[in-house]
Parts: sequence; C-alpha cells; structure tokens
Amino acid sequence: MAAKKKKAAKRKPAKKRAAKKTARKTKKKASKKKKR
Repeated sequence: MAAKKKKAAKRKPAKKRAAKKTARKTKKKASKKKKR
C-alpha cells in the first residue's frame, strides 16, 4: 500500500499538498472547539 501511495504522490503532488492543507485547517478548528 505504501508503494502505491508513493507512486500516486509522484503523479499528482499538488493534490497531496492540498489534502495536507485541509487536514491542518480541520485540526485547528477542532482545537478551538475544545478550548470553548
């Protein structure tokens, strides 16, 4: 499975970068809710 992911990353690096950005945003939102 890891090998497949590496191949996909080489093919579409932009898509993987976007996914990482959205994941970071959701994490920030979750931490804000916890503080409330």
